[in-house]
Amino acid sequence: MSIPPSVLTIAGTDPSGGAGIQADLKTFQELKVYGMSVITSVVAQNTTGVQNIHHLPTGMLHDQLQSVLTDMPVHAIKTGMIANRDMMEVIADAIPKTNAPYVIDPVMVATSGDPLIDEEARGFLKEQLLPIATLVTPNIPEAEFIIGNSINSLADMKEAAISIVHTYGPKAALIKGGHLQGKAIDFLYDGSQLHTFAADRFDTKNTHGTGCTYSAAITANLSNGLHLIEAVQMAKHYVTEAIKHSFPLGTGNGPTNHWAIREERVK
Repeated sequence: MSIPPSVLTIAGTDPSGGAGIQADLKTFQELKVYGMSVITSVVAQNTTGVQNIHHLPTGMLHDQLQSVLTDMPVHAIKTGMIANRDMMEVIADAIPKTNAPYVIDPVMVATSGDPLIDEEARGFLKEQLLPIATLVTPNIPEAEFIIGNSINSLADMKEAAISIVHTYGPKAALIKGGHLQGKAIDFLYDGSQLHTFAADRFDTKNTHGTGCTYSAAITANLSNGLHLIEAVQMAKHYVTEAIKHSFPLGTGNGPTNHWAIREERVK
């Protein structure tokens, strides 16, 4: 029996199961990679928003990382919610030593609008984590913070992707267009070329955890040795199907359907 790639997510929790660590692990499982996790913060949240957050001590974050990295192979890494600078310093020290592709989902606010990381952490993310990233996957509000300008059009999105790569040093940037109107269009800049990924937009509010799921799918695909463009293309299809077949679970923004492509395979 062949051993699948091992993929590590470093992020906060979501007890309702739609976002964060839980969404990442579901995505890894559906894409047939072995999922591992390091928890940064325990978050009390559901489809209506965030009710409370408890950040784990930095020492505990360090020990979780060492438990994984000293025992298990790591073929790709993604980070989601990293609440403060101290946590980011631990992660910034550990990740380059793995030589694995590293995807940053720069989680700053929840779908509900609740802030998830502090101002100092936002600055450290730009200055210290982006330069070591294989890919950063901001939505439009997150990209606006990173570049310091508003994004109101597809042209603005393209400029933002280019600006992030050349200003902060990640190998690539994927700007997600979910906050604009029309088709759901994302732009990937890989340091030399822009690539466009478009999908139909669905009339649903059940998009809780979409960003976590998308970035987790890209990370899983990279762990299998796929080229970045193909990894994003396949992840775009995965998250589009997850949104298309999402369901109204909970009283707020319901979750995406992480096993939608499993049903598609059966057809």
